[in-house]
Amino acid sequence: QVQLAESGGGLVQPGGSLRLSCAASGSIVGRNVMGWYRQVPGKERELVAVVFTGNVKKYADFVEGRFVVSRDNVYNTVSLQMDNLKPEDTAVYYCNFRLFSGVEYWGKGTLVTVSS
Repeated sequence: QVQLAESGGGLVQPGGSLRLSCAASGSIVGRNVMGWYRQVPGKERELVAVVFTGNVKKYADFVEGRFVVSRDNVYNTVSLQMDNLKPEDTAVYYCNFRLFSGVEYWGKGTLVTVSS
């Protein structure tokens, strides 16, 4: 089992920044991918950014260079630095941990609201 603890959501004005963090604990063995997804009511959860064990990163097209995902393999954490936030970035952001075997875990989610 893997437990994920998220932090860093909140309210920010358009153009502002937020940093999300997620700490993984438990049975973390093997190659894996950690990252962030988001979801708004009535829509499917979508990938925001993920980073693989070898530090290969993947971003959604809508990120457009505004977000940076990073991980620390020593402390098993993943962070998402979000700059130049837009109202359409408002969503619940979920931390995700997935082993290459396909087993995955989700955090409880943290709300990001971008509004003036």
